[in-house]
Amino acid sequence: MDQFLQHLLNGLVLGGSYALLGIGLTLIFGIMNVVNFTHGELYSFGAYMVFGIVAALHGNFFVALFLAMALGVILGAGIERSLLRPLRGASIDTTMLVMIGAWIAMQNAEQLLWTGVAKAIRHPFPEAPLVIGPVSVSWIRIFVLAVALLLIAGSHFLIRRTRLGTAMRATFQDRETAALMGVNIDAIHTITFAFGSGLAAAAGALLGPVFVVFPTMGDLAALKAFAIVILGGMGNFMGATLGGLILGVVEEMGAGYISSGYRDAMGFLIIIAVLLFRPTGLFVRAERVG
Repeated sequence: MDQFLQHLLNGLVLGGSYALLGIGLTLIFGIMNVVNFTHGELYSFGAYMVFGIVAALHGNFFVALFLAMALGVILGAGIERSLLRPLRGASIDTTMLVMIGAWIAMQNAEQLLWTGVAKAIRHPFPEAPLVIGPVSVSWIRIFVLAVALLLIAGSHFLIRRTRLGTAMRATFQDRETAALMGVNIDAIHTITFAFGSGLAAAAGALLGPVFVVFPTMGDLAALKAFAIVILGGMGNFMGATLGGLILGVVEEMGAGYISSGYRDAMGFLIIIAVLLFRPTGLFVRAERVG
């Protein structure tokens, strides 16, 4: 039982950050109908920004996290304005090819700038873990989980309780009618892509100090983001949140009880089962993006 609680806690820490990845991707696809192949590179971007600010500029760790998220938002807005807006109305094949090209370009730029050597991010938290009964957890992991849950709650409030969120949900449900009601569709697309990119950068910024940072780290993160969207149902905010938490817990349980070599495989086994028995997702419902 003690071992189970330990793995559960570690899984929730991973799952919270995975949920941020899934939420960003499902919002972009649900509202814009764009398969964002740069999502994993935005995750890497967030991690590298924290490393660069802390290691190269000797900046404050917490300020670096905030700046990484903000820069992720700015980069996402730039990608939407420069690459996606000119392709509005183009076939999905054309859009996918452009986004794949952007993914390759971003990954090679990271490798050119930071080299292929894995890097560790220094953080101000003590090395000694917090011990609660039979469970011990590092302070950095507690911080990651707390910030991830805060960002998830803030995202839910934005989508469900604000005029901007109402406009985003209206655009998802019926773009033409939303435009007739005065919604600026171009602005909503830019905001949605920027917001989703910021969440991906936040996930990388949070998990970067827990693990190590390297140029291809976004590849697996992107696969997991797509897996979470499949688990939760396309365009489903709560489904992406729960899917991320489930994926994190399942990976940790698989690593703990079977083998660490099967950590990533366990999550994708669940995806296969979901596609076979419930291809619309575990948490699909009539109204999504909320």
